Amino acid sequence: MTYQTRSCAAVALLFCAATSILTGCSQERPVYYRIAAKYTVRDPQFARTVGTLLGPPLVDGNRVDTLVNGKEIFPAMLDAIRTAQKTITLETFIYWNSAIGGEFTDALCERARAGVKVHILIDAIGSGRINRKYVEHLKECGAEVQEYHAFHVLDPSSWQYIDHRTHRKIMVIDGKLGFTGGVGIADEWTGNADNRKHWRDCHYRVRGPVVGQLQAAFCDNWMQTTGRVLEGDNYFPKLDKAGDQWCQMFRSSFTGGSENMELLFLLSMAGAGHNIRMESAYFDPDALTRKRMVQAAQRGVKLQIIVPGANIDAKLVRAASRAHWGELLKEGIEIYEYQPTMIHCKLMIVDDIWTTIGSANMDNRSFRINDEANLNVYDEKFAAEQIGNFDNDLRHSRQITVHLWEHRSLGERVGDAISTLLDWEI
Repeated sequence: MTYQTRSCAAVALLFCAATSILTGCSQERPVYYRIAAKYTVRDPQFARTVGTLLGPPLVDGNRVDTLVNGKEIFPAMLDAIRTAQKTITLETFIYWNSAIGGEFTDALCERARAGVKVHILIDAIGSGRINRKYVEHLKECGAEVQEYHAFHVLDPSSWQYIDHRTHRKIMVIDGKLGFTGGVGIADEWTGNADNRKHWRDCHYRVRGPVVGQLQAAFCDNWMQTTGRVLEGDNYFPKLDKAGDQWCQMFRSSFTGGSENMELLFLLSMAGAGHNIRMESAYFDPDALTRKRMVQAAQRGVKLQIIVPGANIDAKLVRAASRAHWGELLKEGIEIYEYQPTMIHCKLMIVDDIWTTIGSANMDNRSFRINDEANLNVYDEKFAAEQIGNFDNDLRHSRQITVHLWEHRSLGERVGDAISTLLDWEI
């Protein structure tokens, strides 16, 4: 989520609070999850738990390819679109007026004109900067374009959902080839993180049975928005084995319960026996999550966290996050700020085998408000690849020590303290 969209969300939340009596729009009290560290992620019980408690189950036979930065991500996605023969489903939080946005529009239109069923779901606030000509052009070509939780001032029934956004990033081609991760369709993600205008991020190309779960995640919000069910072989074909990775596509929504993204993160942390590596574009964990991190550190788990440095599009998030770093740093948790550009990665690797990647940030919006989707991969080789990328990012990061945190400027300390008062709205 970017500064502009977070500002929209903040305004939306204030509006929601003002109209809650009339519309029923409110935030429920968060659940205080109590999870004991009884077994590690390498214990078969962990996979059984996340596959049964969270759902859907982990499935074997998958191949997940890591695409690093826009230089690799966008060509792969556009090539996949151009190969589509039957269906394309695309859900994204950000689809902006940009050069890459124009390329996606042209590629999707070409396939729609060729008879491919194209379904596009964009978030009404996150994609508020879309070129409306894109939408008109797509519809003229035969594609279906829908806005998730569109807000209309004269329609009170739309007010209650104004703060509930889809933050998912999913694309599925012919029901067989999937893409997911944290990338939006905007020029900020182009290039190779080689300057401040080009962000550092990863996206993932997915083949195998778990693609059906990606498709189901898309259909979840498509049905909510349109009432129409996408089914049949064009959307859910028989999926053959494509590799040897065990995967799960976990989706969450603001309804909470077993669909709460925070529960996934807490279970993963409780299952850590040796190490946790984390990259978070908007690292602003609540008190419960910080407590579970501290407990992991106290039982000997090494935690390393990479967050954005000064190059961040949401300064308030950085300040609110930094205000709480002391309690983590003093327990030996390592925090690093990425220096070259904005880092937008959303990644957690536990004990060199369990990896969760996708759209979810380590903040309250992802945990309790947004609709999110994370791909979980239970595989040592895949984890090793992500560790390689993590270590490379680490080399371009500045470690924040207790001394540096305690001796930050008076202005920073005051700003951090004030930002925590506004933390509920970001």
